[in-house]
Amino acid sequence: MAGTDEGDPLALDRQLCFSLYTASRALTGLYREILADLGLTYPQYLVMLVLWERGTLPVKDLGLALSLDSGTLSPLLRRMEGAGLLTRRRGPEDERIVHVSVTEEGARLRERAGDVPEQVLCATDLSAGRVEELRALLDHVTRSVTDASGRGATRAARDADT
Repeated sequence: MAGTDEGDPLALDRQLCFSLYTASRALTGLYREILADLGLTYPQYLVMLVLWERGTLPVKDLGLALSLDSGTLSPLLRRMEGAGLLTRRRGPEDERIVHVSVTEEGARLRERAGDVPEQVLCATDLSAGRVEELRALLDHVTRSVTDASGRGATRAARDADT
């Protein structure tokens, strides 16, 4: 089929998922360039953001904050610990709980990372207000889709029982 049909619901340019995917790839690529000077990958930067903001956390809480499971998070934390950015310690009250803390080196990195948000904001060519609106819309989409998929899973399970 030559050209695109603006009325075609399956046209690539009409897909919300594709717009989100390409925007995500572009932003992640930008972060990759900016964070190279800090010696961080994008997932490592996200871990550091949570720890800088909240302080010492159990791995479980860190995973919840980042929407990452322990199978993804554990190797990431192991590499970051090896780089001297954080420590992992078993809890004295319960050895099954591992607490993650920023090291002095990790704390110093916060100062160097201070201009990352401004660099990203400049690259978006959006005002701070528009970025906040976009973030709020994306958060809404995430909650709505998560809720809808939960309802769908529940409905499918209920239908399977009948």
